[in-house]
Amino acid sequence: MAGEILAFKNYRLADGLWGSPWVGLEQFEKLFSSRDFYIVLKNTLLLNLYTLLFAFPAPIILALMLNEVRLEWYKRTLQNLLYIPHFISWIVLGSIVYALLSPSTGILNYVLKGVGLEPIYFMADKFWWTVSFIFSGIWKEAGFGTILYLAAMASIDPTLYEASKMDGAGKLRQIWHITLPGIRSTVAILLILQVGKMMDVGFEHVYALSNPTVSSVAEVISTYVYSRGIVDLQYSYTTALGLFQSVIALILIVSINRIIKALGERGLW
Repeated sequence: MAGEILAFKNYRLADGLWGSPWVGLEQFEKLFSSRDFYIVLKNTLLLNLYTLLFAFPAPIILALMLNEVRLEWYKRTLQNLLYIPHFISWIVLGSIVYALLSPSTGILNYVLKGVGLEPIYFMADKFWWTVSFIFSGIWKEAGFGTILYLAAMASIDPTLYEASKMDGAGKLRQIWHITLPGIRSTVAILLILQVGKMMDVGFEHVYALSNPTVSSVAEVISTYVYSRGIVDLQYSYTTALGLFQSVIALILIVSINRIIKALGERGLW
């Protein structure tokens, strides 16, 4: 029994949970000297950057389109269809994505074969996996995100549109000069929140779509923490990574909040 206790204590010392006060710094040194850390950091930032460029504008565009629909029953039907994916688990949606993009039975490759093109291995190719990741995220979350923008559009004074019509403004000019400025503060707040998540892609989305073939672009901080911290029991190492992630996220959100306020919009604080 005493030998087992001593062995457990030595294990805890090796893991860095007990010992000298410099153990924490050793974990950061180990983290920053690890090649895997820079790979998962790059993948996390790139996937979030692509999400910011392509997924962030998607609910704005959807809200602008829905706002122009005048038939209420048709508008509500479209809204419900767009909202449904948000409430479906990523495990289920991941299975659907794999089925749709299968090289042998997927509908997209069926269409490609029908026009004489070679099938694409979407989930095994690094480029196409990234594209699939971004657009599957849009599919799941863009519809639900339109709720906030539609609520902001509903608060815009309708007399502004009437005055613009009298001045001869068309739909595009009304959207550019009335609708978009009317939801600018909402866009600013959501942009701050989105930039604040630049260090966190999320776990379920990546885990549901990733596979060993594309691990060089699909391994992100959340999955790396799971594999190293939960599976390999390296608690101190992944705690150091989590602290680094939190500090960078704090710096990002404070920086973008100051930029937004400098542009004349209200920030988070």
